[in-house]
Amino acid sequence: MRSFATLAELETLIGQEVAVSDWIEVTQERIQLFADATGDHQWIHLDRERAAAGPFGTTIAHGFLTLSLLPEMSAHAFEVRDTKMGVNYGLNRVRFPAPVPSGSRLRGRFRLLRFEPLDGGAQITMEVTMEREGSDKPVCVAESVARRYT
Repeated sequence: MRSFATLAELETLIGQEVAVSDWIEVTQERIQLFADATGDHQWIHLDRERAAAGPFGTTIAHGFLTLSLLPEMSAHAFEVRDTKMGVNYGLNRVRFPAPVPSGSRLRGRFRLLRFEPLDGGAQITMEVTMEREGSDKPVCVAESVARRYT
């Protein structure tokens, strides 16, 4: 994990990779829990037999499950010690270029795109590229906008 003493330290890193998260395993159990939480029970995510004969040869994670790993990845990638609170402000762009087969391990690469000072903090736009272990193609590329307050 990369650690920054102050929020202001991030501003000097615009255009650069800030941090890389630890690997997170996407188990079938996690996929099932996400399906149950969201009501998305499509066979490609849950029916192992049918999915084995499908286009990916196994069950795959929901795209929104993949995206929902962003906070966990961020928490394990970097910290800003002088911030008291962070909030998700939104997303500018999200793409899922490749599937996430059950049992995959993913990690996120965080590149700072914008740093906009706010009263009491800053709005930070990060490009997050989620990669799957053993694959050259990313599974998710997103512009995440967050606000951090000191």
